[in-house]
Amino acid sequence: MDSNDEIIYDSEGYIRIYKSGRAERFHGLEFVPPSSDPVTGVSSKDANVVPGVTARLYMPKLDSDKKLPILVHFHGGAFCMGSSFDPLAHNYITSLVARANVVAVSVNYRLAPENYLPAAYEDSYAALDWVLSHKNDGPEPWLTDHGDFTHVYTSGESSGANIAHHVAMYGGSKLCGAVLIHPYFLSSEKVESDEFNPALADKLVQLWKIVCPTTIGLDDPWINPLAADAPPLATLGCKRVLILVGGADTLRDRGRAYCEKLKESEWKGEVKYWEAPGEGHGFFVFKPKSELSEAQDQIIADFVNKV
Repeated sequence: MDSNDEIIYDSEGYIRIYKSGRAERFHGLEFVPPSSDPVTGVSSKDANVVPGVTARLYMPKLDSDKKLPILVHFHGGAFCMGSSFDPLAHNYITSLVARANVVAVSVNYRLAPENYLPAAYEDSYAALDWVLSHKNDGPEPWLTDHGDFTHVYTSGESSGANIAHHVAMYGGSKLCGAVLIHPYFLSSEKVESDEFNPALADKLVQLWKIVCPTTIGLDDPWINPLAADAPPLATLGCKRVLILVGGADTLRDRGRAYCEKLKESEWKGEVKYWEAPGEGHGFFVFKPKSELSEAQDQIIADFVNKV
């Protein structure tokens, strides 16, 4: 057997990665076209951001000329799965846009291993620049005519929350805030929530080293924003950050630590934290109509609409 055909990562039902850099995906492959949702009134359309990077834009049903907060969102999938166009991502953002009454831009960044990190970060920085370029004029009227550029937020779930943090650092004072949902952060230090699912915790460590082969390890600032060599959290240019975690999530304590370190830093902004009791990683995507999923969506809606 060719050594390049050696399987170096296998998550049954989700993805298989080979030594050659080839990947077989079994989840998140379905494409949902943009549409006008008959239930919520939310409309969506796709746009080219920069060469190789696309996004899906969402507009809620309009009942006034009031400018709306802008949510620049990054989907989850451990940097190697998912898209802005799969049913779970599309339905989640449609529901959130309806509840929060925001204009959303869901960024379809390049995935590893075909495009190793930092490709996803670079795409996401470019997407933010594209959104912000509409402040005075631009090709997308949903942004120019309806977006409030004094209330631009990054958001994301899991690896998307990791990206949302880094994009918030990149965007500086041009952003109002960041919404980090079940963030995929790691470190060389073990935490209590690792024991909720030790096998999964080990898989997340293994996968990080595959999607970012140039990494220096688990204290790489890309995956550990609290690392000694990471840019200080006090240099966040935005004014508000919301961290949301699942009480039974293996990554719970990573989100908690980020929240506490941000509070302890010299950053002068507002930090909010919310935990869904007993819920695991990404529960809101798989159970969107549950009581806690709707409660979480409302927390986000209230946060981004605070004047």
